[in-house]
Amino acid sequence: CPRCPLPVPDVPGGWWRCPRRVSSVLNRDVKHFGKQHLFDGSEETCWNSDQGTSQWVTLDFPCPVKVSQLHIQFQGGFSSRLCTLEGCRTGEELVKISELYPQDSHAMQISFPSVEETVLDKLRITFGSSTDFFGRV
Repeated sequence: CPRCPLPVPDVPGGWWRCPRRVSSVLNRDVKHFGKQHLFDGSEETCWNSDQGTSQWVTLDFPCPVKVSQLHIQFQGGFSSRLCTLEGCRTGEELVKISELYPQDSHAMQISFPSVEETVLDKLRITFGSSTDFFGRV
């Protein structure tokens, strides 16, 4: 698809030059904790949600992508006990693909091994239960 960006793993933000949305940003401080830090490749930055249950990240791809696994990394102490992966094609409703019970660690986790390769235009990860007392991820 000519609209699709090529993944460039060594360039900050190169993997995901697609529209993304998040449920919230810590203290509405978009500069320091906003969605632009989700895939910037820096160990010094990250997206931080505000307080509350069921925080989420949605990616809207410019053309269909095949999803077979998810690489996810949390800031220690701000993990989710349950992550739900949902996806759909353009014009369809999100459907549940898989659930993940990640570890509360700063390590990169490769998950959703039971996922069959799925073609999607939209992907949502919902963080249902945070290890943080205030529900932040």
